[in-house]
Amino acid sequence: MTLMNTLRDRLTKRAAFKRTQFELANLPVEFAINDLGICPADAKKIAAKAVYG
Repeated sequence: MTLMNTLRDRLTKRAAFKRTQFELANLPVEFAINDLGICPADAKKIAAKAVYG
């Protein structure tokens, strides 16, 4: 990969991570826990796993 491709890939993943983290952290608590089985406080960990593997 060239430097530009690597940089573009990392920036794309970082944007996806931030967007996913924001969405998960701002879910209503009752919906997140009861329907999805997740805690909004774990948004960073969940987003990282979803985007970076």
